[in-house]
Amino acid sequence: MTQLAIQAKQLSRNFASLKAIQSLDLEVEKGSIYGFLGPNGCGKTTAIRLLTGLLKPSSGDINVLGYSLPKDAEKLRLNIGYMTQKFSLYDDLTVKENLNFLAKIYGLSAKVQNKRVNELLAIYGLDQKANQLAGSMSGGQRQRLALAGAIIHQPELLFLDEPTSAVDPENRRDFWEQLFDLSDQGTTILVSTHYMDEAERCHKLAILEAGIKRADGSPQQLMNNMNANVVEIVADNLRQLKQELLSFPQVISAAQLGARLRVLVNNTITEPKAFLMQHPMINNNDELTLVRPSLEDVFVTCTGEGRQ
Repeated sequence: MTQLAIQAKQLSRNFASLKAIQSLDLEVEKGSIYGFLGPNGCGKTTAIRLLTGLLKPSSGDINVLGYSLPKDAEKLRLNIGYMTQKFSLYDDLTVKENLNFLAKIYGLSAKVQNKRVNELLAIYGLDQKANQLAGSMSGGQRQRLALAGAIIHQPELLFLDEPTSAVDPENRRDFWEQLFDLSDQGTTILVSTHYMDEAERCHKLAILEAGIKRADGSPQQLMNNMNANVVEIVADNLRQLKQELLSFPQVISAAQLGARLRVLVNNTITEPKAFLMQHPMINNNDELTLVRPSLEDVFVTCTGEGRQ
């Protein structure tokens, strides 16, 4: 039987009239990387703060690593790591001083502290930066330091709130390799993101919109179960064609990618290419190709106008 690191049932959180999280059901398996995907303001940070015990729910049940929240929040704290969206370590301390400070907070003995700090400096390529002030580091270096700080006490469960929003693509890729290393060692990770390519790296994810879970499952499951077919069109006058196709109720969305138009057609249409060929702006010389859905396509179909 699959063991769960996180289980939430009908979890809700209101701020006055704002319903930040609405009836969220969630199951995160131990050792997995689980993602929250959604735009800013969709409830990702609020959900993480509820699951770490930093916020009290308006209603619902939360169980994290066997602890009932918010009642057991203090007991849970030593078993989790939390990397916030904004760099939250001390700019006026060196890399090593920051890590030593965190180690003391988590109660590591002097011997264990020294070994663990040196280990993390080596793992995250910070050994040559040990005596550099954190405030003078690059975005990618600060990100690696923040991750090292979040796992200094070797937590069972790691929460990451949009951890790569301020770094370049190469650093993002390296950061995800480090997450897979942690997952391989048994750490459960919950990460929030608005990047589609990052969400596709997760074992499972939930798509959030306005505090509501619109879909969840593995990226492949979500793409397989999408309620649309994707057709790419190479033709003239793509800008005008896009506007024309969007007037069809069967067309969920149309977006230009370079010299191609990517069109999502509701799967009630059994022959999407033949359906689109009926449009007078498309002729026999134009190129229409049925293509594999992407996670971005899934996101479009289950949020906003895609559900109307």
